[in-house]
Amino acid sequence: MKRNRLERLIIISILAALSFILMLIQFPIPFIPPFLTVDFSDIPAFIGFILFGGVAGSLIIIMKIVLYGLLMASEPLGPLANMLAAFSLLLPIYFIHERRWTKKSLIVGFAAGIIVLTLMMAVLNYFVLLPMYGIIIDHSDLIENIRAVVTAGIIPFNLVKGILVCLVAYLVYVKLIPKLRK
Repeated sequence: MKRNRLERLIIISILAALSFILMLIQFPIPFIPPFLTVDFSDIPAFIGFILFGGVAGSLIIIMKIVLYGLLMASEPLGPLANMLAAFSLLLPIYFIHERRWTKKSLIVGFAAGIIVLTLMMAVLNYFVLLPMYGIIIDHSDLIENIRAVVTAGIIPFNLVKGILVCLVAYLVYVKLIPKLRK
């Protein structure tokens, strides 16, 4: 029993470290504001949610953000936004897929996750994150054009990011998860 719990803890720690490393590999999307970058750091958390459940997946996200916040971040809003985005995308996937454990439920979860991610981040960026970011780095033009930034930048970015992450997560689910379960 203790060995099984230790193995689980080790795997969760490895997934959190891998998630942190993947967060360092970021790339922008053309025609989207350059401060918005895509990374695949949610994939290890997705694996944690599927293999070990909601607590493990949540721990992976939190450990990734704490590591990134302590070691790499120059301001707190980027990591906070990344954490909120990860939960917005992955929790709907987990809760929908947990009921049936089929590929169909996973795809429905992906669709729900992308919608929740896009809506949640649009609202949070409009009312909280971008105004705070504009105050911290003194970008009054960002605050003045917040509606344009959200509609032309945040919404398309989160749609594209959600689709890319879900495509990779589906490949991981099909190819890797069955091997990891053994």
